[in-house]
Amino acid sequence: MSATDLSSLVRRADVCAVAIADCFRGDGEILANPIGTTPMIGGRLARATFEPDLMMTDSEAALIANDAASVPWDDRDFETWNPYRKMFDIVWSGRRHVMMGATQVDQYGNQNIAGLGGTPQRPNTQLLGFRGAPGNTISHTTSYWVPQHGPRVFVEKVDVVTGVGYDRAAKVGAGARFHEIRRVVSNLGVFDFETDENRMRLRSLHPGVEVDEVVAATGFPLVIADEVPTSRLPLPEELRLLDEVIDPKGTRYREVPDPS
Repeated sequence: MSATDLSSLVRRADVCAVAIADCFRGDGEILANPIGTTPMIGGRLARATFEPDLMMTDSEAALIANDAASVPWDDRDFETWNPYRKMFDIVWSGRRHVMMGATQVDQYGNQNIAGLGGTPQRPNTQLLGFRGAPGNTISHTTSYWVPQHGPRVFVEKVDVVTGVGYDRAAKVGAGARFHEIRRVVSNLGVFDFETDENRMRLRSLHPGVEVDEVVAATGFPLVIADEVPTSRLPLPEELRLLDEVIDPKGTRYREVPDPS
């Protein structure tokens, strides 16, 4: 299949799934814990291709080997039991990479999934709550997935700090030795914190997205190089796995519709 033929088949959600998979590149034998539709698809893609040693949770109490993102209980290929109490040994040792959502995220990677407006004690809108995010972000690698990039998500200051960003982690000292906010993946591009001050950098633009579009949709100044690469397309085998094995029902397209 030529690059032109492949490009005509690839949709925005496919690029996002591959970008999420690449977040786990190089992790090896750790617990990968992608949360949500497209993160689960991307995590399964990473394990099925370039990171076969990843241990994937079923989000309940087991590690499973299935490549499909959604597997009925009776069809799960169980590798081992992973009870809740055992999770803490993994979390505190840094041997986990979680990808979470972010209702708000700022330029240093501070995340909010707890509440909006008002005060932290009495928010105007109650969200999920802290959900272990402070301990997760301090104790092991974390990435974020934002399916709808906009200035109300990428904010100058989060209303409540749930996930700990680089500015706050720097004050913790040795207690934050496993802290790493590796990537933020959105429907517009990929972002990292590989800058001198650990500020968010535009790492790549998804095909068809312009820098000005990202800047207008972000509520703080991004670190942007003179030339920003384009997010990679899935390889033919990756696209086949997505379509035929991991997400044959196309659930990723409902979360990330094609741009109009």
